[in-house]
Amino acid sequence: MRATRSKWMRRAAIILGILIALGLAARFVLPSLLDRTYYSGPVSDHFDGQRFFNPEGQFGSGGSQKVMTPARIWRAITGAPGPGWPKSAPVRQTKPAARVAGDDLRVIWIGHATVLIQTQGLNILTDPVWADRVGPLGITGPVRTRAPGVRLGDLPPIDLILISHNHYDHMDLDTIEALWRRDRPLIFTSLGNDTLLKDRDIASVTRDWGGGVPVRSGVSVIVERVHHWGSRWGSDRNRALWSGFTLKLPGGNIFFAGDTGWGDGAWVRETAKHGPYRLAILPIGAYHPRDVFSGNHIDPQQSTTVFQQLAARQALGIHWGTFQLTEEAMDEPRAELARVVRARRIDPSRFRTLLPGQSWDVPK
Repeated sequence: MRATRSKWMRRAAIILGILIALGLAARFVLPSLLDRTYYSGPVSDHFDGQRFFNPEGQFGSGGSQKVMTPARIWRAITGAPGPGWPKSAPVRQTKPAARVAGDDLRVIWIGHATVLIQTQGLNILTDPVWADRVGPLGITGPVRTRAPGVRLGDLPPIDLILISHNHYDHMDLDTIEALWRRDRPLIFTSLGNDTLLKDRDIASVTRDWGGGVPVRSGVSVIVERVHHWGSRWGSDRNRALWSGFTLKLPGGNIFFAGDTGWGDGAWVRETAKHGPYRLAILPIGAYHPRDVFSGNHIDPQQSTTVFQQLAARQALGIHWGTFQLTEEAMDEPRAELARVVRARRIDPSRFRTLLPGQSWDVPK
């Protein structure tokens, strides 16, 4: 009996030793394996030669660094919904028109940060994500609660794709590759994100904040500074830049914020110089609790302030009700935005939310 017990103790000690060794190896080896240099270039006020940072001095997201509580870790791994989130919600999918001509402007919210913009005969997609789960390898991370408002195969030919940064809920490589193979759109993003696309033989154009690219005569895009961060694996944190975009159009400019916190708010004033804006597409969700996520995401109060400081004629609230990233209920951002807009005596028709698949013909 003692011999058997001693034998099992030795085995347990060996197993424990192996686990400790593997843990140490993971601690020191995996970060170097999962890290990667996406961009090389001169030092600037937001790039130290290795990694990007927010000009306010925040080398990352800001807010609390105590992000990963046990409940959040569990949700991140399993995608299990938390309080206020059903496993799924019904969606009425639609099939968009092939084109919208001239100065007419139609937007369709696909879900999360994905919007189909149709104007000037162009079909433009922001942060296209059709994935059922947003996380490494497609096997971890939040699960989609609402299906895309348009089936991928029902999209009209796409002319331009804007990619704000490399988080999985904004850069879905499978979706981007499918659209690239089908339509060969112009793909425009900020510095370093092209490296991930090159891995799949996808061509793209990159610029730093303030840089632009022509789309066609009378239409161009400018990369705008916002306040966020980027990563695919953790160890590659801030190797690529995050951004918003201004679409300069004959019928009125459009601002797409991508994903952003408030920071020092200077980015809003800088962006406003590229107005006037016919439409601002602004995130309103993934904000609770504020002591954790204030550096990552603006809430409905701040989003309304951005809308007002941009002096945009209309706004669309996005980045809510699709993937549970934080702890507010699924439809809370929409309800909170309505309360804020009402309290500030803003015409509710000017700052709207849509359901997936719902379209809006935006007035001039």
